[in-house]
Amino acid sequence: MAMADASGPQLISTTGDADSDQIIVPENKSWKNFFAYLGPGFLVSIAYIDPGNFETDLQAGAQYKYELLWIILVASCAGLVIQSLAANLGVVTGKHLAEHCRAEYSKVPNFLLWVVAEIAIVACDIPEVIGTAFALNMLFSIPIWIGVLLTGLSTLMLLALQQYGVRKLEFLVAFLVFTIAICFVIELHYSKPDAGEVLHGLFVPQLKGNGATGLAISLLGAMVMPHNLFLHSALVLSRKIPRSSTGIKEACRFYLIESGLALMVAFLINVSVISVSGAVCNALDLTPEDRAKCEDLDLNKASFLLRNVVGKWSSKLFAIALLASGQSSTITGTYAGQYIMQGFLDLRLVPWLRNFLTRCLAIIPSLIVALIGGSAGAGKLIIIASMILSFELPFALVPLLKFTSCKIKMGSHVNHMAISALTWVIGGLIMGINIYYIVSSFTKLLIHSHMKHVLVVFCGILGFSGIAIYLASIAYLVFRKNGEAGLLLASTNSQTVETLPRQDIVDMQFGKASTSNAD
Repeated sequence: MAMADASGPQLISTTGDADSDQIIVPENKSWKNFFAYLGPGFLVSIAYIDPGNFETDLQAGAQYKYELLWIILVASCAGLVIQSLAANLGVVTGKHLAEHCRAEYSKVPNFLLWVVAEIAIVACDIPEVIGTAFALNMLFSIPIWIGVLLTGLSTLMLLALQQYGVRKLEFLVAFLVFTIAICFVIELHYSKPDAGEVLHGLFVPQLKGNGATGLAISLLGAMVMPHNLFLHSALVLSRKIPRSSTGIKEACRFYLIESGLALMVAFLINVSVISVSGAVCNALDLTPEDRAKCEDLDLNKASFLLRNVVGKWSSKLFAIALLASGQSSTITGTYAGQYIMQGFLDLRLVPWLRNFLTRCLAIIPSLIVALIGGSAGAGKLIIIASMILSFELPFALVPLLKFTSCKIKMGSHVNHMAISALTWVIGGLIMGINIYYIVSSFTKLLIHSHMKHVLVVFCGILGFSGIAIYLASIAYLVFRKNGEAGLLLASTNSQTVETLPRQDIVDMQFGKASTSNAD
C-alpha cells in the first residue's frame, strides 16, 4: 500500500487495480488537502441541474417570469445547510444515513423508510427517463414513447463506461452539462433580462397567480432531493481522513466549502435558465409560434430559447446537454440506490442491475403518460415527480436532524446547535408549505368537483385520512425518542467509529462486489 507524504493528498490502491484507487488525506493541516475532498459535493450537485430542474425552471420563467427566483435562492441555501449536515454525519460517525436508520429503528419503520426512499429514487429517475427520451427525439426524431423504452439501455452504457473509471465518466458528463449552462449564460446577453427585476425576484418572496404554489413546491422538490441526503453521507466515506479532532474538523470544513462551490455553480445555472425563459417568453416582440411554445413549454420545445446563440444547431446542442444531464443523474441515482439498499437492508446489488430495476419502475408511468399525453403529458409528469420528492423529503430530513443532533459533537457546541436549529426551521417550513398545499388543493378539488355528495364525502374521508397518516408518520419521526445507540456521541478521538475509507463504499462506486460489513 502506497503511503502519502506530507506535501498533499495522494492515491493509494488496496488491490493493485488502478480503478480502486482511494484518496487519503495527510495528517498535517494544509490548504492543499482541499483537493482531496473535491468530488462528493459536485457529484451531489448534479441532482440540482438534472432534467427535472430544467423542466421546472423553464416553466417557472415562462409562466411567472422572475417571480419564483427566490425559491431557487432559498432552496440552494437550504440545500447547502442540509447537505453539509449529511456530510458531517458520515465523516464523524463513519456510517451513512441509511445505516443509522437500520441501527436506530425497528424492522417495520425501517422497512417503510426504505420503501419511501426507493419511491424517491424512482421519482428522481422519471425526469431522467423523460429528459433522455426528449433528447433522443431532438437528435434522431424518435417518438417519445420509443425513446422512453430506449432509456433502459442507458444501464448498459453506464456499465460500459465504468471501465474507464468513475472520475473520467463524471468529468465527461459534467463537461457536457456545463456546455448548456454556458449557452444559457451567453443567451442572457441576447435576451437582456432586466437586472432590477431579476434581483427583485431573487430577494422578494411572492406567490401570485394560479398554480404558483404548486410550481414553487416542484422547484423545491427538484432542488432538495431526499436521496441526496443518503448519497452525500455515503460518498464522504470514500476518503481516508485523520481520525483526530483536528482532522475531522478540517474534513467537515472542506466538505462545506466544496459543497458551497458546487451548489453555487448549480444555483447560477438554475437562475440563468429561469431568467432566459422569463425574458424570452415575456418579450413584447415574441412571434405567435414562439408564444404558443411558451404557453406549453417543456424540455422538448425549449431549444428555441438558444437560437440566438447557436442558430439551427440549438436543438442538437440542447439535446446533447439534456442527454448528458440525464445520464449523469443516472450515475448519482444508481449510487444512491446502492447505498440505500445496503444501508436499510444490508443488501447489495451490482450497479447495472440496481439501475436497471429502478429504471424499469420509472419507465412504466413514463411510457403510459407518453403514449396518452405525448410530450406535454410527459412534461407534466416531471412536475408531479418533483412534487413527490418534496413531499418525501421529511422522511429523510427528520432522521438526519435527529441523528446529527445526538451523534455529532463537533467544534463549538453553540455553532452546532445554531446549525441544527436553522435546519429544523428549514425542515419545518418545507413541511408546512407541503401540508398547506396538499390540504388546500384537495379541499378545492372536493368543493369544485361535480361528483355526488356521497362520493365527495367518501373521497374526503379517504383523502384526509391519508393526509392524517402522512402527518402522523412525520410526527412519529420527530417526537420518537432515540434509542440507547442513538444517544451515544461520536467522539472525535474515538477509535470505535468505522475506519475511513470504507472499502465497501469505494467498491460500490466502481461496480465491484464487496463482502465487508458496515455494522
